[in-house]
Amino acid sequence: MFPRDLDDGAARSASRRERAAPGELFDAKVATPFAVLGIRASSELVTRIEYLPRGVATLAPTNKLAAEVCRQIEKYLDDAQFEFDLPFEYRGTAFQQRVWRAIQAIPRGKTLTYLEVAGLLQSAPRPVGGACGANRLPLIIPCHRVVASGGIGGFMHARGGEPIQIKQWLLRHERVTATSSAPLSHR
Repeated sequence: MFPRDLDDGAARSASRRERAAPGELFDAKVATPFAVLGIRASSELVTRIEYLPRGVATLAPTNKLAAEVCRQIEKYLDDAQFEFDLPFEYRGTAFQQRVWRAIQAIPRGKTLTYLEVAGLLQSAPRPVGGACGANRLPLIIPCHRVVASGGIGGFMHARGGEPIQIKQWLLRHERVTATSSAPLSHR
């Protein structure tokens, strides 16, 4: 499916309309080896995927699209070469959208550094990192494939701990090696 573009103002308005069931922030929660993934999906679009701590209770999908997201996540976990085909919108600034499109073009098993992505966009590495941190659709927009020049870099606005373990797991799953671009170790 093809993503749509929404700027920040339209994104805020749309997110008010696309709420999960009363009392629940998510339309599904699926356990993975690295986290529980909280999924928000309207009847038409995937609006958010969040990494939740392992051990959080799972939630059966509450709508067809949430069920499809769960099915595709399971396929990805079984086969790192699986390509997501889900309807979603790029919700962010024009610059964030440019970064996310560049990241979606990074093939599985490969990485680019923040500097390399910045070079593609005629920008600087720090704003690229900021756009990665603002990504509401991890796995679909695979920010884990963007690393630092001298190591794994950050993830989910963190430089260590569980977020970095999640990034390492995803890169290992996709069989990224130190020779793909930058080393996988955290420095």
